[in-house]
Amino acid sequence: MKKKLSSRKLWLAIIGFVSAMCVVFGVEDIKIEQICALIGALGTLIAYIFAEGISDASGKTSEKTDTPPSDLGQSSPNNEEK
Repeated sequence: MKKKLSSRKLWLAIIGFVSAMCVVFGVEDIKIEQICALIGALGTLIAYIFAEGISDASGKTSEKTDTPPSDLGQSSPNNEEK
């Protein structure tokens, strides 16, 4: 369901349907443009919310901790003195 609601094709189909219905019922052109803009904005907002939710959910499972290395101050094998 989330994929369908965040689909651009779905929102374009909804805009196409609503704008056609507005023409059929004699709605003024400026009102049709405003309605289509509102539906497009709503679709963009829903897609963003779902994308952020998926991103946050996947980020929490693989989150790394910022702990300092335990060998601070010790020489590493790559920096041996000759």
